[in-house]
Amino acid sequence: MDDSAERTKVEWREWGPDAFAEAQETDTPVLLSLSATWCSWCHEMDREAYGSPVVAANVNDSFVPIRVDIDRHPRVRERYNVGGFPSNVFATPEGDPLTGATYLGIDGMRQVLERVRDLWTHKGRDAARIPRSLRERPPAGELSPEIERLVAGQLDEKFDSQFGGWGDSEKFPLPRTVEFALKREREQALATLTAVRKYLHDDYDGGFFRFAEGRDWSEVHHEKLLSTNAALVRAFTEAYLHTGDDDYRETAERAVEYLTTTLWTGDSFAASQAPGDEPEAEDTADPGYYGLDPSDREAADSPAVDETVLADSNAMAVDALLTFHAYTDDERASTYAERALDHLRSELIEDGVVTHFRTEDSEGESGLLADHAHVVSALTTARQVLGDDEYLDLAREVADHALENLRDEGGDEDASDADGDEPPAFVDGPSEGPGLLDRPLRPLDDNAEMAGALTDLALLTGEDRYRQAAEDAIAAFAGAADRFGVQVAGYATAAARLCRDPLVVAVADEAGSDLHRAALRLADHEKVVIPDAEGPAEGTAVVVAEGERSAPASTPEELGERVADARL
Repeated sequence: MDDSAERTKVEWREWGPDAFAEAQETDTPVLLSLSATWCSWCHEMDREAYGSPVVAANVNDSFVPIRVDIDRHPRVRERYNVGGFPSNVFATPEGDPLTGATYLGIDGMRQVLERVRDLWTHKGRDAARIPRSLRERPPAGELSPEIERLVAGQLDEKFDSQFGGWGDSEKFPLPRTVEFALKREREQALATLTAVRKYLHDDYDGGFFRFAEGRDWSEVHHEKLLSTNAALVRAFTEAYLHTGDDDYRETAERAVEYLTTTLWTGDSFAASQAPGDEPEAEDTADPGYYGLDPSDREAADSPAVDETVLADSNAMAVDALLTFHAYTDDERASTYAERALDHLRSELIEDGVVTHFRTEDSEGESGLLADHAHVVSALTTARQVLGDDEYLDLAREVADHALENLRDEGGDEDASDADGDEPPAFVDGPSEGPGLLDRPLRPLDDNAEMAGALTDLALLTGEDRYRQAAEDAIAAFAGAADRFGVQVAGYATAAARLCRDPLVVAVADEAGSDLHRAALRLADHEKVVIPDAEGPAEGTAVVVAEGERSAPASTPEELGERVADARL
């Protein structure tokens, strides 16, 4: 439990079966507080509402209060998030939601506590409502190019031509949407990266902030998450690949420096850095760390770093750093990527099963979809960039565990439209645990990530079963593609790569050779490169596009010509 929670007056329990058993034994409703070490509003609520003796007494007397770290418990986060953090969720003793709210002050919290007590007294468990995502399956459909077209159409509709980015309210950097747009609406992608670099990049300490509340990128939230930074390193790196503009490379390079210094734990990458804009209760005039001039920052303590090593975020960092190395030959990036990957292999992966995190006194869940999807992505990227077959063997193990244990073959007792014939999506983890964890959740983004990773794995191994699983995962959501927005452009990318085979370059030369490096730098970030490939004559490369195989190329110049011919 973080220090902020421990400073409150609430008698918090840890998430787990013991807390729910206590609630059931006493027939007492539960209060779930979903928080994060990087969440300034969470800490503010701890200081104000949960720090109030009156509020704390009401909570302790009428509820079993449970504190949940959303980074360490992602499945809890996805089931109980009520629209932002903090999320304060009132639930039955079994964990079925009654109602919830985000940030509440002292008066607001006292009013909600009174209403929930009244609700529980008069309606009890009958007031509970299970989220729709846990009651119904996604509408399946046909895997077709229409998916890409529909989401691509949303780019124009939602693009903010005045300020950059997509949407007309708060602005998130949306790196996966940027990557999708780089091949379809490049000017929108580049304009968005320009805004991200201007407003969300920390020019002094490095790294990217999470988002801005204003449409014009104002009111920046200063937390820095590993996942955000890793994804943006990759997005800026892909922009450099397509444009050759050193501004994008230099921005990515600064972020790589931030990852390998501030967020480096000695073995891998830390989960996040706090926003540093939380004044002490006695000093509300404190401008916070990021309100200081650079000269004053030098003398101030840097915001705290949460050194938890999360499997999915670290895999994203490995993927991003290896991509940066592939286009720039930056040895620092590859060295740290390999060290982080070694840590994942030795500490968090066993027999193909990925554990979300391990610390000296705690261990996360194993077998989560997000962890497996991002680890497979990182391993397939490592095979393409570094050439070691061990990465491919491990990618198979991790993917095979997901295929065996996380595919939803249909037949949910609560899903009235399930007849067992729908293409199977992936569920987010084992359907077991307290609260709502025993109900399957089929997350779109993680299914898209896994589909993309399996597409690469199929091309690298020649095993069609991985491609079939990827096609199923995309088709499982295709019936709702007309309702998807730009935020899920990663899903459209995965669909496009399955409908129109990505460019494949088979290089019969070792990783790091001139020919291999030239293949990696072909201006198509959705391609697949196979070093030490069998088939082509030694020292040559062939291009496979839409099932057509090119004549061999023996020099980088010839390889460029073969790709140009393949695109005609």
